[in-house]
Amino acid sequence: MTTVAPSDTFSIGGDLPVHRLGYGAMQLPGPGVWGEPADPDNARRVVRAAVDQGVDFVDTADSYGPVVSERIIAEALHPYPEGLVIATKAGLTRQGPGIWTPVGRPAYLKQQVELSLRTLRLERIDLIQLHRIDAEVPLADQLGAFKELQQEGKVRHIGVSEVSVAELEEARSIVDVVSVQNLYNLTNRQSQDVLDHATEHGIGFIPWFPIATGDLAAPDSPVADIARELDATPSQVALAWLLHTSPVVLPIPGTKSVEHLTENLGAARLRLSDEDMARLDALA
Repeated sequence: MTTVAPSDTFSIGGDLPVHRLGYGAMQLPGPGVWGEPADPDNARRVVRAAVDQGVDFVDTADSYGPVVSERIIAEALHPYPEGLVIATKAGLTRQGPGIWTPVGRPAYLKQQVELSLRTLRLERIDLIQLHRIDAEVPLADQLGAFKELQQEGKVRHIGVSEVSVAELEEARSIVDVVSVQNLYNLTNRQSQDVLDHATEHGIGFIPWFPIATGDLAAPDSPVADIARELDATPSQVALAWLLHTSPVVLPIPGTKSVEHLTENLGAARLRLSDEDMARLDALA
């Protein structure tokens, strides 16, 4: 069963075409993105359902669990179907549930990429992203570690996460940055300038927390009226708004439920009019 609109694609780095609505695997581990899920079989079932329904872009990180998310993806999908792009991240360490500490020492980043290759059962990572810039380490050293791995054939493309326009430009002076992953959704547009910059330069923009769960997914949310008019759900409208905002946007909604997964992916078929977009734009 395919629910993702087949024509709505973006080519990461110019050579990795993916459907623009992907799947984010942050919710697969336990509470606080820590430890094992309560139902590992269900976690694997959700990942398989995403691919069965047309998703070919899966985003994860070594720190989700840690390791748990990457392992579940490999258990669920390996050997991987042709055309599946798995993006992961390195640069955040974990000391407990909900605790995230940047570490950007080159030796550490290289180690984590090697471990991700082993956990994901890959020979090359299609997209490695610097999860956070470590203020204690020169950015050239952090991205330089990824560049060396790229030269060794272990990394295909490099991205960054939670950066300003200035930091993105600095990163682009060091390596070829093909993606940026920042917090961005219908009600939180603090990264609008970064999205505008990415759009101008054809850089993939991966908005994390794309639905703003609890704010936009509720029946009485600001988008509920528009959703009812379109015979859609608030979550679908929020995701469709992202897809209509810029052709470089690659939302990666995550979920532990096959039902919610199917609902989210239905957003790819939702078409918003200029009037719909204007009303939604005004909600910021």
